[in-house]
Amino acid sequence: MKFDNDQRVVMTLDAGGTNFVFSAIQCNREIVEPITLPSQAHDLPRCLETLVAGFSRIRESLGEQPAAISFAFPGPADYPAGIISSPPNLTAFRGGVAVGPMLQERFQLPVFLNNDGDLFAYGEAISGFLPYVNGRLREGGSAKQYRNLFGVTLGTGFGGGIVRNGDLFLGDNSSAAEIWVMRNKLHNASFVEEGASIRAVQRVYLAHSTVPHATQPTPKEIYEYACGAGAGDRQAAIRAFAEMGEVVGDALANAITLIDGLVVIGGGLSAAAAIFLPRLVEEMNGSLATLGGGQVDRMEIKAFNLEDEAQFAAFIRGEPREITVPGTTRKVLYDPLKRIGVGLSRLGTSRAVALGAYAFALHSLDTAPGEG
Repeated sequence: MKFDNDQRVVMTLDAGGTNFVFSAIQCNREIVEPITLPSQAHDLPRCLETLVAGFSRIRESLGEQPAAISFAFPGPADYPAGIISSPPNLTAFRGGVAVGPMLQERFQLPVFLNNDGDLFAYGEAISGFLPYVNGRLREGGSAKQYRNLFGVTLGTGFGGGIVRNGDLFLGDNSSAAEIWVMRNKLHNASFVEEGASIRAVQRVYLAHSTVPHATQPTPKEIYEYACGAGAGDRQAAIRAFAEMGEVVGDALANAITLIDGLVVIGGGLSAAAAIFLPRLVEEMNGSLATLGGGQVDRMEIKAFNLEDEAQFAAFIRGEPREITVPGTTRKVLYDPLKRIGVGLSRLGTSRAVALGAYAFALHSLDTAPGEG
């Protein structure tokens, strides 16, 4: 699916605990100056008023009637029904609030809600990482193409989204791809987000640093320490990101074993990929023990770090060979290397979420019952 030339306009929202940022997209491009309003996260009537006011101002600035409203909103939620239920950073939404139906009634437009992990993955599948990798494969002469993508965001939390053959996979309860609650490899009684987030990097760094700190270092500062800059403890910083890579790699190995597709990583912590991505991919390609004392590969497929050009070249090349069809002289091409690639967002996380919201709305409109 391509929406670069689609003239329909979709109004969007970046919903944060502090601010709501309203905008509109047409032809995969933002076409208005975004409007930022305080979210009023702890006061439900004022928060709902803010939603209406922001979208009203955006619509007034447009020269035409929009086709839909589509945006990410923190969960838990029944996203297809547009009902938000108790997001941790938007405490006014307790017990279930029908945000989607309210906006649909107010603006007489279709309204689509999803979480940011889902829309990040969808944006990267439609306009970012997935077409980028497939393009590189074609340029390299490979016939292999990918249709499935697992997207994860590393930041305050650990979010995920699954795209299968051009469709966002939401699950029967709007709870697909909730990778954050998988088991933490290094702390088996805990969930993986405790080892795959900003707080995890800070916790591990402070636990092992021999350098005193008056205030808690930011992930950016810890990354700089790992690169040898600043006055922090370099080894503790490297360890903090290495542990995150190990924990995330284990969770991704579990997830991708069921999905079998490319993996794209976004979120603020992805800026430190040079430190943690090699360890992450190494973990995915590790092994598990058999009860008889042997070992099996961690996955049936091999993961390649696509931020490493040498690995990208090997990923494109594969292991093609000709084999003879039994009982004939005919030969067929065979590539026994089952492989996936792991890499970084090609759009940037915020833009991927916005384009994912835009594409999801248009795709939903085009595939609605009774439509062509």
